[in-house]
Amino acid sequence: MTAGEKPSVLIQLDPDGHSSVFDSVVAIDSGVDHLLTFDNVEPLDVRGLVHGAMFTRGSKNLHRTAIFIGGSSVQAGEQLLRSVLDSFFGELRVSVMLDSNGANTTAAAAVLSLESQLEIAGRRVAVAGGTGSVGRRVAWLAARRGATVVLVSRSDERAADACDELRKRDESLDLEPAGGEGPYAPRGTNWLDDCDAVIAAGAAGVRLLESEAIEAHPGLRVAIDLNAVPPGGIGGIEPSDEATRRGELIAYGAIGVGKLKMKIHRRCIESLFESTDRVLDVDEIHATGRSIVQLS
Repeated sequence: MTAGEKPSVLIQLDPDGHSSVFDSVVAIDSGVDHLLTFDNVEPLDVRGLVHGAMFTRGSKNLHRTAIFIGGSSVQAGEQLLRSVLDSFFGELRVSVMLDSNGANTTAAAAVLSLESQLEIAGRRVAVAGGTGSVGRRVAWLAARRGATVVLVSRSDERAADACDELRKRDESLDLEPAGGEGPYAPRGTNWLDDCDAVIAAGAAGVRLLESEAIEAHPGLRVAIDLNAVPPGGIGGIEPSDEATRRGELIAYGAIGVGKLKMKIHRRCIESLFESTDRVLDVDEIHATGRSIVQLS
């Protein structure tokens, strides 16, 4: 805070019954002077909260107020973000970040970890658990960087629907749906054929791939498991793995990726107070992460 500036105030909007302790602690560790938390927030509540943020400080200090949208539901968070943006008018606005369920920062950290090991443009990247909130964002970011993404679900229909949804946002994306009955292994792992990397983004405590499936595809260069709850999403990968060599494979576990995720989260919070016009969704959060790891 420079001379004459007011303290930073972060307004945390959460649709859940209790505001996220995790998000609050990260905000405090990011140097926020004052944290205001609101829970059970619905879209109709947003305008009054946003106007309270906009009208209390003059233009010189308005950038010292910002909004963070968290909670466990990404869909609910996205609705709140739309309501926040609809509440702005003219130059009266503050910066806002969406990271419900940590989906944006986790996806950004996962793809950046992959990019640190492999130029992904023109590569095939499988995303297991690709229909979840993190999986969709991983698929989006990887495809936007030029990868062919194999989006994998237990359901062919859900995989196809997720691909269609992402293509509505960018019709140029190269996405291939893949699915099967029950756990992935009984259907086989043909979807891993010719893939250069795999990212497991399934639910906590669900094994998506056994180590034998990875070993059966020696062309895989990188495997990333975002599940820290036993059993891991990919057999043979430890949560603490961070660019760990396992033969010819480079492995990342949830804790290894989580270190970068936390750096991205904190840096994004800090950046909210640099201007009044930042809107940090998945692409902007990924770009912030790139500046941290200094990828071109």
